[in-house]
Amino acid sequence: MDLQSIDHVLTTTRSVRKRLDLTRPVEPELIERSLEIAIQAPSGSNRQGWHFVVITDPALKLGVADLYRKSYYAYAASRPAGVRSALASSSDYLAEHMHEVPALVLFCYEGRPEQPTPAAQAGFYGSILPAAWSFMLALRARGVGSAWTTLHLPYESETAELLGMPPGLTQAVLLPVAYFTGDDFKPAAREPAAERTHWNGWGKRREP
Repeated sequence: MDLQSIDHVLTTTRSVRKRLDLTRPVEPELIERSLEIAIQAPSGSNRQGWHFVVITDPALKLGVADLYRKSYYAYAASRPAGVRSALASSSDYLAEHMHEVPALVLFCYEGRPEQPTPAAQAGFYGSILPAAWSFMLALRARGVGSAWTTLHLPYESETAELLGMPPGLTQAVLLPVAYFTGDDFKPAAREPAAERTHWNGWGKRREP
């Protein structure tokens, strides 16, 4: 394996917002191949209850984007007065242009996470979210960007009705998909993992 290339993809897969190319179509075959890679992700009890709704129709994209914006603007209004970060700016941009993105991909899983226990919740979402992340990695390796979004979920039922989805599905994450502009991405600024790592008990460091 080419570890340098693998590490580069793993450390530079970002949520892309302002650098999504809104004018260049994404080939359906590229999305399909990336989904084939995504379904190699873990699934609790090997149920493989995932479903992927790819949205390219302009009217449907607009409908989903409007629901997303309705939720997003309520969320953005809760920011403290005067706060204007780079993240906020890029998030505003994505909300405004969501309907222009070439494709939206909605990751869903069969069933509902009705049981409130941590084990049930972790098992349920742990069966679909790894596939979404693998999909993002596969896109990134092919020069395509995406952004992890969940703000449409307050309108999950309206989204399901718009898309003609059957009952009993849980929507987990909505990924806008587009080629990205510019050359590459850099690793994000992060606190060293060693500062958050505990060996053989909380607060213990690895012995040299």
